[in-house]
Amino acid sequence: MSPQLLRTTVAPSVALVILWSSGFIGAELGTREAPASAVLWWRYLVAAAILVAICAWRRVRFDRHTLGRQVVLGLLIQVAYLGLIVGGVGLGAAAGTTSLIASLQPLVVIALAVLALGERARRAQLVGLALGLVGVILVVGGDLSAGGAAWWVYLLPVGGMLALSCGTVLEQRWQPPESMLVSLTIQTLTGAVAFSVLALVDGTTGVPTAGAFWVAIAWVVLLSSFGGYGSYLYVTRTQGATRASTWLYLTPPTTMLWAALMFGDRVSALGLAGLAVAAVGVAVALRPPAKVRTEVRA
Repeated sequence: MSPQLLRTTVAPSVALVILWSSGFIGAELGTREAPASAVLWWRYLVAAAILVAICAWRRVRFDRHTLGRQVVLGLLIQVAYLGLIVGGVGLGAAAGTTSLIASLQPLVVIALAVLALGERARRAQLVGLALGLVGVILVVGGDLSAGGAAWWVYLLPVGGMLALSCGTVLEQRWQPPESMLVSLTIQTLTGAVAFSVLALVDGTTGVPTAGAFWVAIAWVVLLSSFGGYGSYLYVTRTQGATRASTWLYLTPPTTMLWAALMFGDRVSALGLAGLAVAAVGVAVALRPPAKVRTEVRA
């Protein structure tokens, strides 16, 4: 593996897997101390304040077309996705299982890419994604059999996954020329406005006093908002929607092991089997076509 490939492709992808997984852990940390609406409100309030300050310092400018485009993406990728994911965790959905449901996204993205972007799905991609789906089913089945939240709670992360999938495909279709800083700032501001309304309606706009809550907020702002969403935007722009989404199949094992270490969550035998199958699926789906491999060797 060349140093350039390691630096430009592998390292950002590994960072995406780890930092994206941090969001599920942060959601559980935060919702142990406060309602989901409060966690989301403070997360976006703090993150937006930091990003706006950076943009002001750098004198960043953007037009109304940029604003409109990024608001739509923010509503899908951040507001709908996170609102439903964190809401599900707050109602008792396990962090590991929630991340597994979210990792169904590659199947939806590749279907949307074929329909909306005119892409052709390779056989290896379909086989790999199918294996990933089997892995997800095994792990979710193991979690549900162990006795978790009510079945309908898991419909919330399913809805969040669908919103993220649509936003990811739109990101690739529009190919926005604005910088990642502008994209992240507008999307985060969109989230701050939306979750402020939610917190007001829910009556959770008070200032929490528990130190553990602010540790959770620092966690999700630095690792999840800046790190997770920043790396997701980068990988989507440099590798494409399908590959970025396929990497998310590796967030469940990361999240599940992380949750086991931090929260003592039990990992079932079915769960371990599912993790192995999902990992094989990612390897198959991301394998380049034979022609490309031959050219690389040449």
